[in-house]
Amino acid sequence: MIKACFYLKDGKYFGFQVSGHAGYAEAGKDIVCSAVSALTINTVNALEELTSDSVIVETEEAGDIKAKILGNISPESETLIKALRIGLCNIYEEYEDDYIKVFFKEV
Repeated sequence: MIKACFYLKDGKYFGFQVSGHAGYAEAGKDIVCSAVSALTINTVNALEELTSDSVIVETEEAGDIKAKILGNISPESETLIKALRIGLCNIYEEYEDDYIKVFFKEV
């Protein structure tokens, strides 16, 4: 199962972590994993290329990824992270608890 956790501080999105595998189909044919990966990687790339915010990205060999904005969060970064939330929540609505869960953590 994929677990996506969004981090909020004072009600503002400043980071996320996505880990695990959906298990919807065999490796290379898992459309849930593919969709989540595409959304997540695109968000990280957009944060790095389209904002001037300082982004820390940590990846694991298993495909897990964690991204956080350091310092002040620009409106652009928050919008990009919210867009990721929308995409992952839409996947959750389609496939539900069997393959993906979305969490929110106020820190």
